[in-house]
Amino acid sequence: MTRVVVVDDQTLVRQGIRGLLEVAEIDVVGEADDGRAALDVVAASSPDVVLLDLRMPRYDGIWTLDQLRARGVDIPVLVLTTFDDDALVLGALRAGARGYLLKDVTLAQLTRAIRTVADGGTLIAPSITDRMLRAIRSGPSPVGPQALPVQPLTEREQEVLRLVAHGYSNREIAEGLFLAEGTVKNHVSTILTKLGARDRTNAVLRALHEGILD
Repeated sequence: MTRVVVVDDQTLVRQGIRGLLEVAEIDVVGEADDGRAALDVVAASSPDVVLLDLRMPRYDGIWTLDQLRARGVDIPVLVLTTFDDDALVLGALRAGARGYLLKDVTLAQLTRAIRTVADGGTLIAPSITDRMLRAIRSGPSPVGPQALPVQPLTEREQEVLRLVAHGYSNREIAEGLFLAEGTVKNHVSTILTKLGARDRTNAVLRALHEGILD
């Protein structure tokens, strides 16, 4: 059973999400009302996924993402928020979020997203994807102005990267391409190195910005 920590400043929202996820056989192992509390809950419960709101008093979602990364916590984070502002979306993804959903999703969409990011994939709400891509292509490089130039990818690496961009996990990519999962992991590691990216989401962002993905 997938284990989740829910981070949201509204008690009623947390309770509602907990109830819905339990129906879907997803185990909510902890709750927090801001980023500071979330760090303690995540450390104590070791979830498979952190379900994170962005707008919270005191310590918000971007702060939480930054702190998790600074502490070396590699647990995937799925943003669940009411805000689809471009700056927030890009800020969350650049800070390491593996997915971004709005709170108008259905339970089926939410559970699929949770299981996707838990399994190593990425998922972004379709309603904000087009705007995000335009912002990425017109803005500065997602890895910063001091980033090294990207290195060319092989055809196989480009194929793997396209599937990563569509949110598929290593296991799903391996099944689709008839490869061993370990081989896919090696391809992903090489892709990150060649793109100068710290994680899968950042690799997709830079590939889009550089025109490697269309």
